[in-house]
Amino acid sequence: MKTQSNLEKVLAAGHFAVTGEVGPPRGSDPEVVRSKASHLVGKVDAVNVTDNQTAMVRMSSWAASLICKQMGLEPNYQMVCRDRNRLAMQSDILGAYALGLNTMLCLSGDHPRFGDHPMAANVHDIDSIQLIAMVKGMCEEGRFQGGAEISSPPKMFVGAAANPFGDPQELRVLRLGKKVAAGADFIQTQCIYDMRRFKEFMHQAVDMGLTEKTSLLAGVTPLKSGGMAKYMASKVPGMTVPDEIVKRIAGAPKDSQAQEGIKLCVEQIQELKEVPGVAGIHLMAIEWEHRAAEILELAGLLPRPTL
Repeated sequence: MKTQSNLEKVLAAGHFAVTGEVGPPRGSDPEVVRSKASHLVGKVDAVNVTDNQTAMVRMSSWAASLICKQMGLEPNYQMVCRDRNRLAMQSDILGAYALGLNTMLCLSGDHPRFGDHPMAANVHDIDSIQLIAMVKGMCEEGRFQGGAEISSPPKMFVGAAANPFGDPQELRVLRLGKKVAAGADFIQTQCIYDMRRFKEFMHQAVDMGLTEKTSLLAGVTPLKSGGMAKYMASKVPGMTVPDEIVKRIAGAPKDSQAQEGIKLCVEQIQELKEVPGVAGIHLMAIEWEHRAAEILELAGLLPRPTL
């Protein structure tokens, strides 16, 4: 009998949830995963384990997820539609659940042109919304997408991603609605710097009743420097970073820009706690996992509940 997802239990109990993130390495050394994960043990309710993020070849999500699980973390096993057809996806889901993984995130995946294999085929046999529906069908109906019965169905807590900042904004909420209708149990958003636009997005989501059907976790990423703030503002697709934030981080003395970024992140978390419909945060401390505990402590989110 597999255990219930820890993230599911935290959200069901009404706690403000916290998820973190670990990016697998571009190599086979498990110690790289263990080093990152060690900073998050006991600090998050689940940890996302990315799947060839930025279309760069990395250790597989399921393998890095198992390493995290061995350390006492609950992995949020990611799967992108870019690299596999539906046969491989369903096979991997069965295998992941057999090995004790019970929380997963369904994503489209970054286009190969952004990574180190720009000529790689884009599989996209199904899209992220269809992937959510396929996983829910496997879990709740006990059937493969082709209709055949599954002898021992998996029981996954299924998540999806949302970007509140694309234009036109009303379509972003409608796309969120499609993912909720497909069966997404929880949603994690793109990292948020533009609070005004995010609050508009959340107002629409609440009005549509979406936050009554799913749990939405707001994404936050601490800015390490003025250079990072400028890069996020100008080079990352689908990202909105207001000028005042770039000026605040870049305008701080160089030796205190990192601390200013942490201060801003904590302020953002405190503000997000008060936004109607937000059920938690997804902290993406990219290659800065060792600062996650400090951020969560200052934001009043430690210790985490044990259920």
